[in-house]
Amino acid sequence: MNSMTGYAYKEDLAGTAQISVEIKSVNNRFLDLSVSLPSFLNPIEQKIRKLVAEKIARGKVDLAIRVRESASASKVTADLGAAKAYYDAIKSVADSLGADKFSGGGAIPLSLVTGQEGVLSLSRDIDAEEYWNKIQPTFDAAMEAFLADRAREGNNLKADLLKKLDVLDQCAAFFAQWQPQMEGKFREQILSRFEELLGDKVDQNRVMAEVAALMVKYTINEEIVRLQSHLKAMRKEMEENPAPGKRLDFICQEANREINTIGSKNQFVEVGQKVIDAKDALENIREQAKNVE
Repeated sequence: MNSMTGYAYKEDLAGTAQISVEIKSVNNRFLDLSVSLPSFLNPIEQKIRKLVAEKIARGKVDLAIRVRESASASKVTADLGAAKAYYDAIKSVADSLGADKFSGGGAIPLSLVTGQEGVLSLSRDIDAEEYWNKIQPTFDAAMEAFLADRAREGNNLKADLLKKLDVLDQCAAFFAQWQPQMEGKFREQILSRFEELLGDKVDQNRVMAEVAALMVKYTINEEIVRLQSHLKAMRKEMEENPAPGKRLDFICQEANREINTIGSKNQFVEVGQKVIDAKDALENIREQAKNVE
């Protein structure tokens, strides 16, 4: 079981390149992956997305790869045609306003021309696929640390979830043990009321009929069976499913229906207290399940 929250940062020197990889994630219903790369590595973005998706099923994941080269492979080129067009346009504006609007005797600053879009462009003669060989060791180390962090937190979540599930199992067992006692409790209540009204002239057949009617109306046997089945399914998901988050949320909804029904049918204080305990434990499971992958 893994948590959806995790963090890892790795930084290494690969040849002339300083490479850092940062991965962090928080809860999300689905996998929402955001990848930040230097522009010259855009061709390998899909490769990186695929590698992450193979390891992570759910969560909002932010992955950033940063590269700093000590020996630059950058190439700067100038578009002279664009530069002249900008110069002519700027000069016509200057002439209409008066040359004294510029410092230095009215000359047009070179920086004003070179700063225009498209005049100077920076390119890197780098094969992104080959460059991946430099990045991959750092990426793999960061991903391993990230997965370990999620697994560590996931183990803590699992331990807490199993404790809450033990409480639910105890509540379900109590309901099952109480069910056979309901008939006797109903009989005592009805007999006591009849005796208050009729004294020793109580009709036992009438008492039995009233008890039978109450048993039909308030029996919780079916709800107990379904609840126990849901709890077994929940435990199986925690033990066997590596990414049980969605299934746990669904099973919790089903178990909640059964506990609510038991509570609505309940006529006894003892059962009512256990219903409260069960709802509290189940709510804790539902909240924690939102953190599970």
